[in-house]
Amino acid sequence: MTYISPTTLTFEDFLSQYQDNPRYELADGELIDMEPTGPHETVSGKLATQIGIYLVAEQLPWFIPRTCLIYPFADTATVRRPDIVVLDETVLDREPLWQREPVITLGRSIKLVVEVVSTNWETDYARKLEEYALLGIPEYWIVDYRGLGGIAFIGKPKQPTFTICQLVEDSYTQQQYRLNQLINSLLLPGIKLRLDDILPR
Repeated sequence: MTYISPTTLTFEDFLSQYQDNPRYELADGELIDMEPTGPHETVSGKLATQIGIYLVAEQLPWFIPRTCLIYPFADTATVRRPDIVVLDETVLDREPLWQREPVITLGRSIKLVVEVVSTNWETDYARKLEEYALLGIPEYWIVDYRGLGGIAFIGKPKQPTFTICQLVEDSYTQQQYRLNQLINSLLLPGIKLRLDDILPR
């Protein structure tokens, strides 16, 4: 992850210049190049497919948008672009920007966010954890398929880790899964998923 803003951007600046470019998000007015790689996109693509199959099988009124920005707090120039977001279609009529832009401002519209960890692991494990909890998003998955996170977050020895964060009141409890372990999600209780299933070949 690289901070590249020579000047501070507003939310409106970011939308007009970078809304359609999946490389970038905004944090406190600073443009961030998320530097996605092929293996990163492989993991997020495989996981989105698994989640999508589950949503269809369960006939849930939720979907994964092709592109979506989260503008969590009107008083800060921060725009998040999760690797995967699951939206509740039944409440999108309350979203003030959705009819014009694929931008979510209300936490209740979001059922799940997923971040696939890359070089910006500190943001995924700390700042985004707090932001998504403040928004009230029921589950946040951190997929650290290369074991990049700090020892304080994924333990020692460092290894590929799938962390499910479940909202309890206003903060997340965390459960970690390693290779060959079946992942347990309260939000998607019947999903049959292991970290192994989504790794690049």
